[in-house]
Amino acid sequence: MRARPLYAGLLLWAALGFPVLLSPQHSPAAAAAESQTVRPEIGKPLQAASNLLKAQKYKEALAKIREAEAAAGQTPYEAFVIQRMRGFAAAGAGDAQLAAKSLEAAMASGKMSNGEKLNAMEALVSVFYRAKDYRSTAAWASRYAKEGGSNPQITGLIPQLRYMSGDVAAAAKELLAQVQADEKAGRAPSEEKLQLLANCYLKMNDNNGYVVALEKLVARYPKKSYWTDIISRVQRKSGFSERLSLELYRLKFVTENMVTSNDYMEMSQLALQEGFNAEGKKIVDKGFAAGVLGTGNEAERHKRLNDLAAKRVADEQKMLAQLEKEAQAATDGMGLLNLGVNYIGMGQSAKGLALMEQGMAKDGFKRPDDARLRMGIGYLMAGQKPKALQTLKLVKGTDGSADLARLWTLYAQQH
Repeated sequence: MRARPLYAGLLLWAALGFPVLLSPQHSPAAAAAESQTVRPEIGKPLQAASNLLKAQKYKEALAKIREAEAAAGQTPYEAFVIQRMRGFAAAGAGDAQLAAKSLEAAMASGKMSNGEKLNAMEALVSVFYRAKDYRSTAAWASRYAKEGGSNPQITGLIPQLRYMSGDVAAAAKELLAQVQADEKAGRAPSEEKLQLLANCYLKMNDNNGYVVALEKLVARYPKKSYWTDIISRVQRKSGFSERLSLELYRLKFVTENMVTSNDYMEMSQLALQEGFNAEGKKIVDKGFAAGVLGTGNEAERHKRLNDLAAKRVADEQKMLAQLEKEAQAATDGMGLLNLGVNYIGMGQSAKGLALMEQGMAKDGFKRPDDARLRMGIGYLMAGQKPKALQTLKLVKGTDGSADLARLWTLYAQQH
């Protein structure tokens, strides 16, 4: 994941507030004021350094600061001013370690306002980022946010900085918190944020976490590549039942993930084997129309499958009444359910749904989750989205059926 540029301004001049030099006085009030001033032997080179900083001549400024530092007998306030100015100058010069050492000392003095501290932390985030020390960048960015910093160019990059520094688990934790906060507030997490979360889980070999992040990407940004990845992972998931392959291919079909001739051949053959002849013929026809079938070394095999599908459809038309009679007489509702799917495949959605609903009411299913999944898909293919979502929500199987129901739900919500 490539980092976007970080433009954390150093805000040098607002932080420097150079002091006025005062002559020694002897009253208590004057003594207090004197504690917040610097002597001329220190003030003059620091004033010159300040002018050089404004001109962005950072190395020259550091040289002037060294002149000031050479003065003997520094007061605590003089030491603070030197450290503060040297820290910002070093940040501008790209010397991250010197900047951190100096600004840490300035912050520890107790003489910096909270605003000055946040400016100093912004400078350190910027200089460490430019030095490609992402671990230190992340540490300072986190401290900045913890102490009240609100620059989104810093706070928004913290998870990415942790990722770049190799602290992937921490990055994932922070990203997940941000995603959940976005969702709770009704905001869509950015695609970049979800991509980075997915990459974190990949590096951690956390497949479950990766799939959750991928599902969020599919839900918000339904690109074909995301669908390809998540469908493939469901199919490869341990415990996935091969009997659900046709439902998976149906999902590949509607998300435009049918790519190879094998995809079309396999789906058509599965449909024919399960008695969905109209659907099997439709898939072959799509393959030929797309130019995927009917060419190459297996063109003849493609033609034979097409001929078989056409014959099955023609034969089935003569048997529909008998098939319905047998399905009505069966002890379970699977026959009616499948016959209804077939009618939907033939373009007769109203009749198909009526038969499917009769089948669901009849019950007696060996695998109820399979039946609910097929019913949900049937509703969706017939254009009844609310019923589809309601039915798919009921699928709880651990053999891949619930995974497929969840993906079909995501697809339904986008159409």
